[in-house]
Amino acid sequence: MIGQLIFAVCFLGALFFFGKNARQIYSNIKLGRDLDRSDRASERWKTMFLVALGQKKMFKRIIPAILHLFVYLGFVIINIEMLEIIIDGLFGTHRVFSFLGGFYNFLIGSFEWLALGVLLSCVIFLIRRNVVKVTRLNSKELNNWPKTDANIILITEILLMSAFLLMNATDLKLQLYGFEHFNAVGSFPVSHYLLPYLPTSTTTLYMIERFCWWFHILGVLAFLNYLPYSKHLHIVLAFPNTYFSNLDAKGKLSNMTAVTNEVKAMLDPSFTPPSSDATARFGAKDVQDLTWKSLLDAYTCTECGRCTSSCPANITGKLLSPRKIMMDTRDRLAEVGNNIKTNGSFVEDGKSLIDTYISREELWACTSCNACVEQCPVNINPLDIIIELRRFAVMEESQAPASINNMFGNIENNGAPWKYAQMDRANWTQQQ
Repeated sequence: MIGQLIFAVCFLGALFFFGKNARQIYSNIKLGRDLDRSDRASERWKTMFLVALGQKKMFKRIIPAILHLFVYLGFVIINIEMLEIIIDGLFGTHRVFSFLGGFYNFLIGSFEWLALGVLLSCVIFLIRRNVVKVTRLNSKELNNWPKTDANIILITEILLMSAFLLMNATDLKLQLYGFEHFNAVGSFPVSHYLLPYLPTSTTTLYMIERFCWWFHILGVLAFLNYLPYSKHLHIVLAFPNTYFSNLDAKGKLSNMTAVTNEVKAMLDPSFTPPSSDATARFGAKDVQDLTWKSLLDAYTCTECGRCTSSCPANITGKLLSPRKIMMDTRDRLAEVGNNIKTNGSFVEDGKSLIDTYISREELWACTSCNACVEQCPVNINPLDIIIELRRFAVMEESQAPASINNMFGNIENNGAPWKYAQMDRANWTQQQ
């Protein structure tokens, strides 16, 4: 009973703290401006199943895609076994689903092969990050905590899968010895290879089995509460993020309601703009000015770097990194959320997303080509954030690079980005 009570306290405590952190993240995302993404439901479900569940966009890079698929399937399917562990922990049973007979053997056997796949894939991922040093996984924005975070997760998954296989191996050996309630159940196609290396003492075997069982379940519960502080939150948020994807053409920019209403008022004197337009900010200075979808994007970012490695500005040595844009947005959002949580409402801290976190040089290096949007495996859109920050710089502060201002002047005076008068545009057709 003591073990069951300890388990119940750990299990309920883990759920409580995860729920608390999840509510904080939800509150932070709700700080963003409203955006209607409730249309075209069938197309949204299809996108979610193909991109989040089917990992369609991952397979643009086949080797990491296959490795990630092993980890993904292992994470999802092996955790079905968590239901049995939870029941066993709460009620003091052992392998409560063993009554399923042959199907149970199939499940345990499948879990073992998946666990081995997860273990090997995570080892390869560790080698790629820390030995091979793949460029996109070792950029400067990943220095310190982001790189440590990735390694912590990979090592944790290796330890959890190792504990799972060792737990099964000791369980099998105790079954063979006919020890207490360890009845002959399950199929162990991988862990049975560990039998020759295990001790022969049933007491020692039982202690190892119990240690691995507790390590596995407590490790999973700890992992659950680590997610809100980690890039691996995409395990959960990839599904809503892909469901609420922008289904319009990638090159289509959103109109600003306040500007649209102003134009309507100019063309139609009888039109009265809403009173909210008077206080509306053009573009975004801070995270509260972005849409909730952009804030959801920030929390969903996997930090994989596919966006940055495909960005033409970054490739040519410019400062812009779409991955850094998302990481900066998430960091600033967490800071603003903590500010509100501490003070009850936002207290001005002298910081903003633009300038404090994201520089003007980064913003204006973007070519708006949408390569980052195309490459992201979970349909994140860094360009939306860049465009909104640019709009603020131009329309609120009248600050833009000289080349941009020259273009604006040409459009105003000549109706085109070039300095030539409209009447001279066709001169090139005249023969000399």
